[in-house]
Amino acid sequence: MVITDLVMPGMTGLDVLRQVMHIDPTIDVLLMTAHYTTETAVEAIRSGAADYLQKPVKIADLRERVRRLLEAAEKRRLAGSAGDNESDVRFEGLVAKSEAMWSLFAMVEKIAPHFRSLLLQGPTGSGKDLVAQALHQRSGVKGRFVVLNCSAVVETLFESELFGHVRGAFTGADRDKVGLFQLADGGTLFLDEIGDMPLNTQAKLLRVIQNQEVMPVGSLTPKRVNVRIIAATHRNLRQAVQEGRFREDLYYRLSMVELTLPPLAVRKEDIALLAVIFLRKFAKDFGKPIEGISQRALRILERYSWPGNVRELEHVIGRACMLADKTTIDVDDLPASIIDACSEVLVSASEPGTSVLENQERVVMERVLRESNWNQSEAARKLGIGRDALRYKMKKHGLNPGSAISS
Repeated sequence: MVITDLVMPGMTGLDVLRQVMHIDPTIDVLLMTAHYTTETAVEAIRSGAADYLQKPVKIADLRERVRRLLEAAEKRRLAGSAGDNESDVRFEGLVAKSEAMWSLFAMVEKIAPHFRSLLLQGPTGSGKDLVAQALHQRSGVKGRFVVLNCSAVVETLFESELFGHVRGAFTGADRDKVGLFQLADGGTLFLDEIGDMPLNTQAKLLRVIQNQEVMPVGSLTPKRVNVRIIAATHRNLRQAVQEGRFREDLYYRLSMVELTLPPLAVRKEDIALLAVIFLRKFAKDFGKPIEGISQRALRILERYSWPGNVRELEHVIGRACMLADKTTIDVDDLPASIIDACSEVLVSASEPGTSVLENQERVVMERVLRESNWNQSEAARKLGIGRDALRYKMKKHGLNPGSAISS
């Protein structure tokens, strides 16, 4: 690790940073300055600085920053060797090291054999489909895992898709059709983005869940089914209930068991691990001899807020592998939008002693609190932390509904 001032005689801290990155890009460089400018902050992050602090810096804060950088370096080292012990980081197709995700996996293990209906919440791209598959796999049922993306179904066809129809039930129904409930009989039906389901279909879905029988469109004969329901959404269903867009009785029926996936931005320790695993996948798919990711590129990935979550990270690594002409993915292989976004976070950390990483934590927490209408219980679930931890961080960052909030 190198800790250097920015303004020095003969050679600037940025010169030192560039020389160190040339010699060994795995070294962490921490820049400190009393002469903060936007330009040098942006240049520092583009050049691979591990952190950028404005003076005066308390020695205790500096020691804490060094400790965190050492921990992060160790996690990256372990992530780089994940292929040697992937059973330690994998759970039914999901990959994680973070405590938040392994707590979720433990819940999946406990409830999978027993649930009848379940609500799975989390931001878009966080892996709700994989958690749903894990629940099905660990449930022990022998039937199929059947998926319906509610946001992709035309409103007039919902009932036919779910419950089936008989010949002549409506114009164009020239043959009997088996619905997804019958197809999933003895197994699991995954209703993705259930918040987009029409109200009239919600009422009929509730009756099916309660009675475990379906009535195909145009038929007078009900059919018995034995189906477990996993409903997933990125929406705030409580708010949708208050606004009359989602049935309250269906919400409570589904949410007797409720699981929430945390966003990738609050489980930074998973980013390097996922990036390495995606890299290996795409390097093989594209037939390229790509062996790893530079430390400075990993720092950029760890600083980014990932609004698209794991899916966005996968796409970024796939793009980098496609474009890379070296054996190591570097900063130049990452999208300019991600580098610019990280630079903006670093630029905003302009208060004395402020850490780039701490400032990003504040940005992510602000966004989640605003999305949750400042409901602390809901925000804590989305972030994958306890309410006490949320309150501590809100106090630490001065976050409240009346505070000045960055966009």
